[in-house]
Amino acid sequence: MTKKAIVLMADDFEDVEAITPIDYLKRAGIEVTTVSISQNLVVKSRWGEIQLIADTSINELPKKQDIGIFDAVIIPGGMPGAANIAASEKAGNLIKNMAAAGKLICAICASPVVVLYPLGLIKGKKFTCFSGLEEKAPKGKWQDCRVVTDGNIITSRAAGTSGEFAIAIIEKLLDKEAGEKIAKTVMLV
Repeated sequence: MTKKAIVLMADDFEDVEAITPIDYLKRAGIEVTTVSISQNLVVKSRWGEIQLIADTSINELPKKQDIGIFDAVIIPGGMPGAANIAASEKAGNLIKNMAAAGKLICAICASPVVVLYPLGLIKGKKFTCFSGLEEKAPKGKWQDCRVVTDGNIITSRAAGTSGEFAIAIIEKLLDKEAGEKIAKTVMLV
């Protein structure tokens, strides 16, 4: 059965933190659905140079009882992109529902602190994030690592760790061998 992941997209997302997981997961055979948090399917990057056309909007996603078709949600960072996702009640509900269902919750850069922490998802859990933001998540267990996995939560530091972040997601959704294969294919290792 094909694994399925959602990548939440908001204006001002960090380019590499969204595009790298989308690309690597697709290479691994994981079905990726990009989801705009607004009705507008055209989502612009933080630097304004890249615009992605999301596959769907958050309003078109299945209802709570149907989110079981997805195995993971990925939340790129970048500011104010992460803050835009955090401000979306629908995005917050989707993330909380997926976490409650034991699905994989993946956040990079500012998103572990700006999106996941207010939802209570990294309290008491090991996590990492963009340098300096850890102080805003005092009830989490910050780790000085490039990627941290704690149960069904995967977090990562910044654009420079996007490849390792994507590989960690692949390994969790598929297996270590699949992650290693993609890492070698893209010369990450």
